Amino acid sequence: MTESHTEDDWVSKTRRKKNCDDILHLGEKLITLSKEDLSLIQMQDSLRHAVEEAQRMKSHGALKRQKHYIAKVMRAMDTDDLASQIQGVLHKHDIHNASFKRMEKWRDTMLEGGDQRINDFVEQYPHAQRSHLRQLVRNAKKEQQASKPPCAYRQVFKYIREIVDQGDALGNNDS
Repeated sequence: MTESHTEDDWVSKTRRKKNCDDILHLGEKLITLSKEDLSLIQMQDSLRHAVEEAQRMKSHGALKRQKHYIAKVMRAMDTDDLASQIQGVLHKHDIHNASFKRMEKWRDTMLEGGDQRINDFVEQYPHAQRSHLRQLVRNAKKEQQASKPPCAYRQVFKYIREIVDQGDALGNNDS
């Protein structure tokens, strides 16, 4: 009763167990997500129902069985897309921080580099008003020289954030 396997079909028992463990851990990540984050992920209704049921469970034994059921449901589907969606949801805070730091860098380079950096920003975001941005930067520089509270400095950042958000809505990507 030996089965003939080609080398392409054969997967070791260790590899199969590792794949099952990876799917189980992916299911555990799904269970830990909040309802809002879970609603952002596209998945089959049966999987969504199983995850929501697991989130309501208090008993350790029942939760363990539910996790294995979730893994069973997930083994029947392509989990690569699901894994990338989960990573996106889990790392949205990091993405937001990176965007925030890019905007801060724009502000700081404009204050240091003057018109050339403002021109670079306007090239990347053509809907920005160059004259308004120049005025804001000029006010922030005066404010720094006079050692005043950073009101204009914040206004520069606020304007950059508005422009970047509008650019993202329009489909521009700031690199």
